[in-house]
Amino acid sequence: MNGTNGMSGTNSTPTSPAGVPRSVIVVGAGPTGLLLAGDLAAAGVPVALVEKRPHKISNLSRAFGVHARTLEQLDARGLADPLLATGSTITELRLFRRLSLDLGTLPSRFPFLLITPQYEVERLLERRARELGVEFLFENEVVGLRQDDSGVDLDVRGPDGAVVTRRAAYVVGADGHRSSVRRAVGLPFPGVSVIKSLFLADVRLAEQPGSVLTVNGAGDAFAMIASFGDGWYRVMGWSRRHEVPDDVPLDLDEVKDVTRRALGTDYGMHDARWLSRFHSDERQAPEYRVGRVFLAGDAAHVHSPAGGQGMNTGLQDAANLGWKLAAAVRGWAPEGLLDSYQAERHPVGKAVLRSSGGLVRLARAQSPGLRAVRALVSAFAGVARPARAKALAQISGIGYRYPAARGAHRLTGTRAPDVTLAGGGRLYEALRGGRFVLVTPRADEAQAYDGQGVREDRLAVERWAGDGRTTVLVRPDGYVAWAGDAADAAAVEAALVAHLG
Repeated sequence: MNGTNGMSGTNSTPTSPAGVPRSVIVVGAGPTGLLLAGDLAAAGVPVALVEKRPHKISNLSRAFGVHARTLEQLDARGLADPLLATGSTITELRLFRRLSLDLGTLPSRFPFLLITPQYEVERLLERRARELGVEFLFENEVVGLRQDDSGVDLDVRGPDGAVVTRRAAYVVGADGHRSSVRRAVGLPFPGVSVIKSLFLADVRLAEQPGSVLTVNGAGDAFAMIASFGDGWYRVMGWSRRHEVPDDVPLDLDEVKDVTRRALGTDYGMHDARWLSRFHSDERQAPEYRVGRVFLAGDAAHVHSPAGGQGMNTGLQDAANLGWKLAAAVRGWAPEGLLDSYQAERHPVGKAVLRSSGGLVRLARAQSPGLRAVRALVSAFAGVARPARAKALAQISGIGYRYPAARGAHRLTGTRAPDVTLAGGGRLYEALRGGRFVLVTPRADEAQAYDGQGVREDRLAVERWAGDGRTTVLVRPDGYVAWAGDAADAAAVEAALVAHLG
């Protein structure tokens, strides 16, 4: 895809006095692209969101689980509570017949898994993006891309067939596993198909399951039923007896048969509004950045559905990348900041591939050896508290930490918990301004840094509510950028200069 044909015009793009574009184009209006576009617009960056599909938020999306770390990120945008109202929560996540994880022990304001369809997430994120001024371009397809030292030219074919070239400072491909942006920059997408034939169905049930999420495997069948809370249920399953291509027709009788074999009953399912067959890949791009072009979400990595981590990982990509791109466009990003996206998010994507892939392989275990491994894993994790805590932290997303420089404080790179601040507010409420937050134990230090001229639009200053003694600089995505135990004004100032200029 070289984008050299069909060019019919060039749009007007905001530029700096030096002629460098200061806008961003996000390709793909799924959850990842919507969150990223909204974050950029909230930071004052002109942003266009290009989407190949017509404007219709489908009720037939695959994801349905929102984990604790994602809810924390949404809380930092004032969206967690509205999303909670759309679904139901569960505090136990059962992985195998004899292994369950108690989500209620998570050290988070959201110690549970929220069961709500992806379209509810998209509705909230789209509404926010529109209110913030994001330009939406539906039925527009990327057909070419070129970049140079100062920007990116993106050739976009509109619904009338005309191709228009749009120029931006940066382009982000959040356009799914068949990403046009990824192909345009020549990145491979190596990996394998981990499950050859899965089905999805949205149905009504004559009998209600005993829980919001029902999961089990028996013999050669696996099924899961999740309640959307509005009378519709999502069913996902597979059968080793019937592994067929994605385009083989699927009917409700097949869904019922596999569900009965896996769960012992089909709960009287009827009136399917959607039936779909697909396969599950494990793939990851080797690089998430090529010059001024970035990848996020399924364009960068795809996983098995085990653990429900796909959409959540993409939303975390967006939370990581948005503030960094805004800093670069606005001209105050420290050197190397954009490179940190690859350094921080690529290892997380790789870890999710390993964990979700391991879960699905153990769930599908047929050989005596693998069944023995599964029994051993279940038994060990069931009695070993550190193993359970690690599994919980990884699946929920709260346990990931980013690389820190040698000699950095132990908190650097870790997720910042939602601590109470002096005056009764919470840290994640303070993050809603999209700024860094400096949390200090000293009133004089808070007064000294509060409202500091050029940094005022980048930095909020708060004090601990309790007897905390550590000064912590928290990034807009809720991770610790710097921390210091000593009340050293020079060290604080050096940290601010390094991270905010």
